[in-house]
Amino acid sequence: MITITCLVASAVLQTTPPPTRMIPVEEVIHDTTFVDEYRWLEALESESPEVEAWTTTQNDHTRAVLDQLPCRAELETQFEELILQIGSVSAPSMRGNLYFFRERAPMQNQPVLKVREGIDGEARTLLDPNELDADGLISLDWYDPSPDGSLVAFGISRAGDEMPVLHIMRTSDGIWLADEISGKASISSWNPTGDAFLYSCLADPSDAYSRSIRWHEIGRNNRHDTVLFEQKAPSKVPFASLDDSGRWLMHGVTDGWSKNDLFVVDFDRWLREGAMESTPIAVGLEGRFRPIAVMGDTMWMTTTWKTLNGSVWSVDLNFPEQARWTSIIPERQDAVLRGVSHARGMLIGRYIKDAVTRFERFSMDGRSLGALETPGLGSASLSTEDDRTEAFMSYSSFNDPRSIYRVDLADGTRSVWDRPRIPVDASSVSVSQIFTTSKDGTRVPYFLVHHKDVTPDGDNPCLIYGYGGFNISMEPRFNASLFPWLDAGGVYVMANLRGGGEYGESWHRDGMLESKQNVFDDLYSIAEDLIKNDWTTPERLAVMGGSNGGLLTGVAVTQRPDLFACVVSNVPLLDMLRYQDFLMARFWVPEYGSSEDPEQFEWLRGYSPYHNIEEGRRYPATLITAGENDNRVHPLHARKMAARMQELATNDHEIDPILLWVDRDGGHGSGKPLSMRIRDRVDTWAFIMSQTGLCP
Repeated sequence: MITITCLVASAVLQTTPPPTRMIPVEEVIHDTTFVDEYRWLEALESESPEVEAWTTTQNDHTRAVLDQLPCRAELETQFEELILQIGSVSAPSMRGNLYFFRERAPMQNQPVLKVREGIDGEARTLLDPNELDADGLISLDWYDPSPDGSLVAFGISRAGDEMPVLHIMRTSDGIWLADEISGKASISSWNPTGDAFLYSCLADPSDAYSRSIRWHEIGRNNRHDTVLFEQKAPSKVPFASLDDSGRWLMHGVTDGWSKNDLFVVDFDRWLREGAMESTPIAVGLEGRFRPIAVMGDTMWMTTTWKTLNGSVWSVDLNFPEQARWTSIIPERQDAVLRGVSHARGMLIGRYIKDAVTRFERFSMDGRSLGALETPGLGSASLSTEDDRTEAFMSYSSFNDPRSIYRVDLADGTRSVWDRPRIPVDASSVSVSQIFTTSKDGTRVPYFLVHHKDVTPDGDNPCLIYGYGGFNISMEPRFNASLFPWLDAGGVYVMANLRGGGEYGESWHRDGMLESKQNVFDDLYSIAEDLIKNDWTTPERLAVMGGSNGGLLTGVAVTQRPDLFACVVSNVPLLDMLRYQDFLMARFWVPEYGSSEDPEQFEWLRGYSPYHNIEEGRRYPATLITAGENDNRVHPLHARKMAARMQELATNDHEIDPILLWVDRDGGHGSGKPLSMRIRDRVDTWAFIMSQTGLCP
C-alpha cells in the first residue's frame, strides 16, 4: 500500500498510466481455467484502503491528461455559458385545480418541486433540494401527489446512490410529516381518500433482491406496515397498483424485460376481512401485461403476448379468464405501441415508428378518434388524468429543445406552456434518418445530425452514441452539449441497435441472450456505412455509451479496434463472467444470461470485454468512467478493464491514452448536480475532440 500511495505525486507528471499490482487468482468455470490478476480491484474504496489509494493514482493521472488538453478550458467556458443558461421544466401532474411540476432555473444544481393553483396561478416552491445540501448532492428522485393534491409523497437520495428515502409533505404549507421510509422506497398508488398508500422498498437496504410491496397508513410508524408481497428470486420483482376507486389491486412479478405475471385482488375485501386472495389474469405467458385503467369492474391492459408490437385488451375483473378478454386496440405491423395514457373517455396510444413518436386517440371501446399531432419528428410523452381531457405533452428533438405543450385531447389543439430559451441556433442543425444493412441482412436505422454546412467530404470527425438493450428505444432528443461539437464541424450519430424497443419485442429479443452479438454487429455496420459514404474515417470516428451502452463500447474496443479513434465507456458492465455476483446485477440475467449456465457461459465468454483484451495489441484511446456510489453497476468493471488494458496494450499513452475516472460523489448518473454534470461533459468532449482532430 505504501508503494501505491507514493505513486500519486509522480503519476500526475507522467503520460504513462500508473502501474497496477497484479495478484493472480485462478478460477475454473465449466472446465475452463481463467487467471484474473486484478480480482483485488473488486472491492469498494470503503472496503479497501489499497483500492482507494490505487483509484487516487488513476484519477490523478486522468485529471493530469484531461486538464492539459488544449481545448478543455475553452470547452469549459462554452459549457458553462451554454448549460448554465438553460433551465428546464417538467410536464405537470394534475390534481384537481393544482398543477405540480419540477423546474430547474439557470444556475441551479437540482430541479425544484413547485405547484400552481390554477393553470395561470403563481408558482410556489414546495421542495428545493438545493437548500438541503450546499454542494447539490441531494436530489429529488420522484414525487406523487395524493388524489386531492393536499399531500405529496416524494423520495430524496444523496450523491447519486439511487436509494431514495420516502417522505410526505403538506401542499398547503410545505411542512414535512413524521412519516419516513428508507430502503429505496417509492410509492405505487394512493388510496382514494389520500390517507394511505401502497409502496415498494427493500426489506434489507443492503440486499438489492429484497423488494417488497407494503401498505402504509399516514401517521402510523412504518414498522407496523403490512407486507403484501415479497421478492422470491433475484430476477423476479414484485409490483402492485390500486385502481382509482381503491376496489381493485393489480399485482404481479416481472421476469426480466420481456414478460410478467398479472393477478387481481379484491382490495376492499382485504381491508374489511384481511383476505388476500389473488385471482390470475395472466400467468406463465410469454409477454408483458400492464394495467392502464380500471372503470367499475373492467380493466384495460397492454400486452405483448402473441402481439410483439403491443395491443390493448379489456378484462372483466370478476371473470378474468383469457377466453373472456375483449380486444380493444389490435397490434399494428407498421408501428410499436410503447404505452397508453388514460384520459376522460379515451385512451391515447403512444406509438414508435422508425424511432419517432406518434400518438393516436381511441374511445374506450377501441374506436379511433384520430391522431394527436406532435410539433415535429421527435420524442414525445403525455401527462394525463382520467377526470379531464386536459393534458400536457413533453416534446423534444435534436434541433428542438424539450418544450411543454398544454393539449386539449378532445379536439387536439395545443399551446406552449413552457419552452426554454437556448443560447444556440438550433435551426442550423440538419437531422436525417438513414438505414443500413447489418451483418445478417437486418435493416438498421440511425439518425445523422450535423451543421447544415457540413458535407460528406470523407474526413469529418464523427461520434456514434448507442445503447442496444433492455427494450429501451433511442429516440430524438435535444442535447445542448452537442452544440460545441456540431458548431466545430462534428457529426453526431444516434444508433438504433437491436436489443432496444424501436421495433417491438422481436427487435429486443434479437439483441439479448444468445443474440447479443447482433447488437455489436449493428454498431459496426453503422460505422462502416458512415465511412463508406464519406462522412468520416476510422481515424476520426468515436463511439460512446453508458451502462449497457458502456458494455457496447467495451465490446467495440476489443472486437473492432480498427474502426474507432477513441471510445468512451461510462458506468459499464465489462466482466461478463462475474457481473451477476455484484449489487443488483442478477436482475439482468434474463437479458444477458449467466456464466453459471454452461451454454450461456459460452455466449458471454465470446464477447466479455475484460476477457477479450489481447496482449500486444494497440487499442483506440479509451476513457472509462464509474461511480463509487453506483448501486447498479459496480465500479469494479471500470477498474479492472482499465488496469488490464493499461498493462497489455501497446498504446503510446501520449497519443492514445487509456484513462479511468471514478467519481467518488456520483452513482450511475442520476441525481448529479449540474456542476458535476458540466465537469463530466467537458472531460468527455475534450477527450473526444482531441482524439478526432478537433482539438489539436
